[in-house]
Amino acid sequence: MKVLDNRILQEGVCLTGGALKVDFFINHQIDPYLMKQISIEFIRRFADLDINKILTVEASGIAVATMLGYMMEVPVLFAKKKQPITMSSAYHTTVHSFTKQNDYEIVVSKDFLGPNDRVLFVDDFLAFGNTGCGIVELCRQAGATLLGMGFIIEKEFQHGRDALRAAGVNRIESLSIIESLDNGTIHLKTTK
Repeated sequence: MKVLDNRILQEGVCLTGGALKVDFFINHQIDPYLMKQISIEFIRRFADLDINKILTVEASGIAVATMLGYMMEVPVLFAKKKQPITMSSAYHTTVHSFTKQNDYEIVVSKDFLGPNDRVLFVDDFLAFGNTGCGIVELCRQAGATLLGMGFIIEKEFQHGRDALRAAGVNRIESLSIIESLDNGTIHLKTTK
């Protein structure tokens, strides 16, 4: 996706340890017009699927999931990183955060995810695939059908796609793929 690639190259910042900072337009300050363009592309790529729910994880995936849900006219559900006292029964799993360097629990209420759901998961980054694998587990617990996963940016060199494939995810779409961040330079792979 050329417009996204250009923004990453112009405004993305390489940090040590394989991190890419895109908080000028995706995961801190959000460019709504770019989110709309990203959502249109996700719709194009997943048009053949009969999706009835968008799923993401708080907080960085919420913006794109909400825009996508609005445009597809389906509900958006986000997994929480801590079970609130208002949630009486939930599906739980533990994932490791690459950017925060810690383990945390993600939870989804049993009221909002179940066997009738045909889910598309979207998120800002695919790195090692830990969050995506956690989503696979939550959908398994709920009996929901996970139809696909869409990521705004994939850091290919961290092999998250391999982890998701091993977890049984057959449909993975990434709008921009980073081949490497070697020597503080963003190297993009040509995407469709």
